Amino acid sequence: MTLTTQTLIDIAMTNPANAEIARRLPSLGLNQCLLTAGCLFQAVWNLQSDLPPAWGVKDYDVFYFDEDVSWEAENEVIQSAQRLFHDLDLNIEIKNQARVHLWYAQRFGKSYPQLHSAKDGVDRYLIAGTCIAMDVATGEVYAPYGLADTEQGLLRINPVNYQPDLFAQKARSYQARWPWLTILEPDAI
Repeated sequence: MTLTTQTLIDIAMTNPANAEIARRLPSLGLNQCLLTAGCLFQAVWNLQSDLPPAWGVKDYDVFYFDEDVSWEAENEVIQSAQRLFHDLDLNIEIKNQARVHLWYAQRFGKSYPQLHSAKDGVDRYLIAGTCIAMDVATGEVYAPYGLADTEQGLLRINPVNYQPDLFAQKARSYQARWPWLTILEPDAI
C-alpha cells in the first residue's frame, strides 16, 4: 500500500464514526474545522494489523479556531456538538485552538505557545507521523510531515514539540496496542 492523502481518507472513512462525524460537523459552521489525531492514523494501523477500523480509538478530536477565546464561547460549541452527536456513543473532544495556551500550563504543567490557526495545534503533536488532520469542509488532508511514517509505522519525535519524556510515553502507548510500530529514539534522529 502507498499511503496517499486519498487512501488515508478512504481508510479513515471505513470507520463509520469518522464518516458520520465528518458528515455532520460542517453544520456547526466552525472556522478551520478539522477532524484530527488517532481516529485518522489509527485506522491505517488497524488496516495493517487486520483489526476493525475503530479499534483502539479512545476519542475523536475536532479542532477549530475562533478568535473569541472565552470559555463560554467554546462551551457553547461543545454543547452544540453534544446535541448534534447525541445519538452516537462516542467521546468527541472539541477544542478551540485559539485558547489552548490559556489553560494548558495549568493542566499539564508546561507553557504552551499561542496558536494562530487550527493547523498550528496539529503541528504540536508529540509524534511527527501523527500530525494529521482532515478539513471537514473541503476534505483536504493536512499532514506537515507527510504520510510515510504513518504508513511505515515509524514513531519519531516531532521537532516542533521536542519533549522526549512525553514522546516516549505516547510512543510506548501506541506500541503496546500495535506492537509492530517502531519507536525511533529522539537521540537517533
